[in-house]
Amino acid sequence: MSKPVKKQIPLKEGFWTTPKSEDQPRLIASKCEFCGEIFFPKKDNNWCLHCYQATLKEILLSREGKTASFSVVMQQPGGGFYKGPVPYAYGLVDLPDGIRMWSLFDCDNFEDLAQEQDVELVINKLHEDNEGNEVVTFKFRPKK
Repeated sequence: MSKPVKKQIPLKEGFWTTPKSEDQPRLIASKCEFCGEIFFPKKDNNWCLHCYQATLKEILLSREGKTASFSVVMQQPGGGFYKGPVPYAYGLVDLPDGIRMWSLFDCDNFEDLAQEQDVELVINKLHEDNEGNEVVTFKFRPKK
């Protein structure tokens, strides 16, 4: 009897592209064509929350950025919203697109993290669901 095939399931659909070729995944955002404001994750409607114009369009964000700030969390947070391994690193990433965003960090040794460090987007496992499938999410990893 064969083992059931584990699937990779996105934590949330529509946060990133899933390329079928050699392209790398990219985060999907919305940009206002009137005022230039960028929103991640992308907005489901066409209205800019900054200037109130109906001029949002979908864009792909840069895969690379810099750490702005981070913290290493040493215990499971309450509320059950985070189901990944502990400890974990979480913080802010500045992208050259002009957006600062929250992200988990992917690194084996938290001592490898530093402020203003070059990081790159990765998509990898956050946890396993009740059926044993991998729930994956976006993270940023220090560039080597």
